[in-house]
Amino acid sequence: MPARTARYAAIEHAPTSGARRLAGQVVALVCFALALWALRESLRDYHYRDIAAALRGVPSSRVALALALAACGYAILVGYDLLAFRFVHHRVPFPRVVLGSFVSCALGNNLGNILVTGAAVRYWLYGSLGLSAVELTQVVLFCSLGFWLGFLCLGALLFIGDPILLPPALHLPGGTTRPLGIAFLVLLVAYAAIVMARQRPLRIGTWRFPLPSPALTVGQLFVATLDLTTMGTALWVLLPPAPDLSYPRFLATFLVALVSGAASQVPGGLGIFETVILLLLSPRVAPPDLVAALLAFRATYFILPLFVAAMTIGVREGWERVPRVRRLFDRFGHWIAAMVPQILAAAMFVTGAMLLFSGAVPSATGRLRWLHRFAPLPVIEMSHFLASLVGAALLILARGIQRRLDAAYVLALALLAAGCALSLVKGLDYEEAMVLAATFAALLPCRRYFYRKASLLGEPFTGGWIAAIVVVLAGSAWLGIFVHERVEYSSELWWRVALHAEAPRSLRATVGAIGLAVLFAGMRLFRPARPRLAPPNAADIERARPIVERSVWTHANLVFRGDKAILFSEAGDAFMMYGRQGRSWIAVGDPIGPEESARELVWQFHGLCERFGGWPVFFEVRPERLDTYLDLGLTLTKLGEEARVDLTRFALEAPRHRDLRHAAFKLVRSGYHFEILLRETVPSALPALARVSDAWLADKATREKGFSNASFDVSYLTHFPVAVVRSGDDIVAFANLWLGAEKEELSIDLMRHRPDAPNGSMDFLFAALLIWGRQQGYRWFNFGVAPLSGLERRPGAPLWHRVGTFVYRHGEHFYNFQGLRQYKEKFDPVWTPRYLASPGGLALPAILVDVAALMAGGLFGIVLK
Repeated sequence: MPARTARYAAIEHAPTSGARRLAGQVVALVCFALALWALRESLRDYHYRDIAAALRGVPSSRVALALALAACGYAILVGYDLLAFRFVHHRVPFPRVVLGSFVSCALGNNLGNILVTGAAVRYWLYGSLGLSAVELTQVVLFCSLGFWLGFLCLGALLFIGDPILLPPALHLPGGTTRPLGIAFLVLLVAYAAIVMARQRPLRIGTWRFPLPSPALTVGQLFVATLDLTTMGTALWVLLPPAPDLSYPRFLATFLVALVSGAASQVPGGLGIFETVILLLLSPRVAPPDLVAALLAFRATYFILPLFVAAMTIGVREGWERVPRVRRLFDRFGHWIAAMVPQILAAAMFVTGAMLLFSGAVPSATGRLRWLHRFAPLPVIEMSHFLASLVGAALLILARGIQRRLDAAYVLALALLAAGCALSLVKGLDYEEAMVLAATFAALLPCRRYFYRKASLLGEPFTGGWIAAIVVVLAGSAWLGIFVHERVEYSSELWWRVALHAEAPRSLRATVGAIGLAVLFAGMRLFRPARPRLAPPNAADIERARPIVERSVWTHANLVFRGDKAILFSEAGDAFMMYGRQGRSWIAVGDPIGPEESARELVWQFHGLCERFGGWPVFFEVRPERLDTYLDLGLTLTKLGEEARVDLTRFALEAPRHRDLRHAAFKLVRSGYHFEILLRETVPSALPALARVSDAWLADKATREKGFSNASFDVSYLTHFPVAVVRSGDDIVAFANLWLGAEKEELSIDLMRHRPDAPNGSMDFLFAALLIWGRQQGYRWFNFGVAPLSGLERRPGAPLWHRVGTFVYRHGEHFYNFQGLRQYKEKFDPVWTPRYLASPGGLALPAILVDVAALMAGGLFGIVLK
């Protein structure tokens, strides 16, 4: 149920297999259906009015105490993250840890485990704070492990000391929790022994798991035990006094219900947690009192913190221009911006569920009579029906808010405002209207986060979102049946209209909400299918040509190879290139085109990967667009640095270019000269260029690569001018040219030379090309990326940096990493980092292998030249 129980493998942005995801969703729906049936059986002898009376009878002092305990509980949760950062030896400012812990738990408690888990939230929040993918995984696993250690510890004490009877249908040994408590104690002692005795990481097959120190383990036990105890006590104080129910017995029951809710995979454990509590405690506490306490507990410990998080964001955005307020929130950092849509989507989803549940229960009689003095009955009826439709629409729009759609933002504001008015008109439900107004106020100043122009019909709805919507709609229908079970059904109910005809009103509202959801599902079902991976045809390449010609980034010319699939924006003014290897869908660089369309393409590509169960990978992306990839919850991994020479400052006569100058003059004196072959003249030179390329491949004992690596292709080379070095009429070296728009950038792709070419031939080619580019008015010359260059070497650096540095220094047999960097360094370039944006975590090693295999032409190409 809580975010803390979510496994790392369940996070939304590290996809599991399709079968596993589908199984989790089916299990969630089946568990929820069973819970509804069990609730119906437990409450068969009671009426809705009994529960309403019990809820009104909960003393305000107990509610205040529960709120105080909830505040303490969320403060305790910070301990998980503080210990986790100590475990990975990474310092994070305390305010950021507080906010990260609060947001992750507020979201995970309400929407976990199959929508948004605490693990996913921690990846989104902490990924921008300098933690590597491995460190992020360790933080998530550490927090999850801490919860389970506390559960084992507290469960062993309670289940052994004061065992509770379990339902006979479970057929467990002894029929009590005592055997389970003994098993918990054995597991806890075994783990403690491993921690005490083992100093090195634990190995299971090829996996290595570093273990926390004994001191950190004690800290985990303390924080988790205190967390669970505080959480259980918040529910305990809401229960009426029960002489035969001791606090230890209740706390043991609470643990069973908590884990049952988490194991069910139902978002927030909705219905499962309540059912287990009801089944195990109803003999000692009256079911109406139990249900009332559970409703108050969910409101205080789960829903209220979520809306506090949403309102915090609203205040931050609305008062950002006020210096004092801005300084206050700047302490938490702008990295929280990545979580704004997630928090607002969760608040909207809960708000929509509230409207649906409200539409299934009767309005307060006194309020309804007073309202009827001013509003005619048809207006009340229509408001009730429309309010439920708004609730269903908010459930659907929550996904669009999470995906940053601008249309979803505008429509959500309109629906929240309409829902606020409808709540007042349908039954003077001012409490409900206040929640809607608060959500509206939180969303209103956040316009800048919703920049995408895509259609909601085109966005992928994951199985988790579909299951969550089904759960809410089914729960609303069940609630309507339970409340009005004593009303005999007849066809006349559909058309009956009266002030106190609550059953017909609820029936129409429920069917209307379900009908809206079915209509939306049908519209999505018949939408155009997503394109599958296929190489581009000549028409696709010609469609991309004008976009390439307008691009200042020269890597856009890779499209002319025709070996990568092309994804165009809806407006047709931007495109991106990608390939597939294993589960990795790998895009080459950033999208090409205007900023707004390019950003939308990133989301479009991410949705395409989600639909087919792949990993979205963006290879060699630039720092300027990193925020877009962070918005998607991806992890950034530094791949190396790109070398760009400032042509306005390059001068061959400079003292630092003495070696280049000498090499160039030596070849000129020997009869060699530099020449630019215009695109129109390249076809006639292709036979000579092919002879140079073949000789170069034979001399290097290598073969052509692919994807982002250069390769000789006749049809490809005819798209560009070619720089050559000649000896008389013979071509001894060449490089094709990529020309950027607005003369911002000049670059090369394929460069080859004959084995018998004199030393310094390529130096001469590049020096002459740099001078030519400067004369033509180009601003930069792009030498490309030096892989693994610029990674940190300090002992505390991320694991990938340390591995990359080792390969950079000792991997010369496979690739000339250091030599490539040193060669480019002689031209005095400006080095700019390039990144890999991917799901990260445990998927990162497989993704890196997939990228290498795609560039090398297969898995064997990684180790073969």
